[in-house]
Amino acid sequence: MVAEPHDVQLVILDRDGVINHDSPDYIKNADEWYPIDGSIDAIAKLSQAGIVVCIATNQAGIGRGLFTEEDLDDIHKRLLKEVDAAGGTITHIAFCPHHPDERCRCRKPAPGMLIQLGRVTGLSIAGQPFVGDSEKDVEAANAAGSMPIIVRTGNGVTTARKYPRVQAFDDLAMFADCVISNRT
Repeated sequence: MVAEPHDVQLVILDRDGVINHDSPDYIKNADEWYPIDGSIDAIAKLSQAGIVVCIATNQAGIGRGLFTEEDLDDIHKRLLKEVDAAGGTITHIAFCPHHPDERCRCRKPAPGMLIQLGRVTGLSIAGQPFVGDSEKDVEAANAAGSMPIIVRTGNGVTTARKYPRVQAFDDLAMFADCVISNRT
């Protein structure tokens, strides 16, 4: 069960596989970024319901030299523009640009980005949903004291099988509808 509806103040989302289609070759520029059906409207609905929406995303392609922070900024500008056009708001996007071998504290499954988002928003992340599609997302949520939620887009079908006790939704739209319908 998602956190008690009146308690959901903050929703943190993974990006690739949750908001947009993922690629084993990385999403390297704005032209390769395609939202999953319903995800942009889901973000808009959550923010219109008074829920702060943030993103925590690993972007090892930067550390691997496949794209730059400027390329990532262009992708995020496109994402923010589409969310804005749908009537929504993303409060903050945290990203980890490091190569996995760097063993930084921000790269999921470490909780660094989630903790950062709590600081940036001034909201507690304890028990708040972190919606992802991978094992790293579930592990980061658990490490941060957030509530892991799985969507069955991206790698989510496999992840949901591995974590049968974690609540799973078909997609971000279904998760948003659940949260919002339980608030009224």
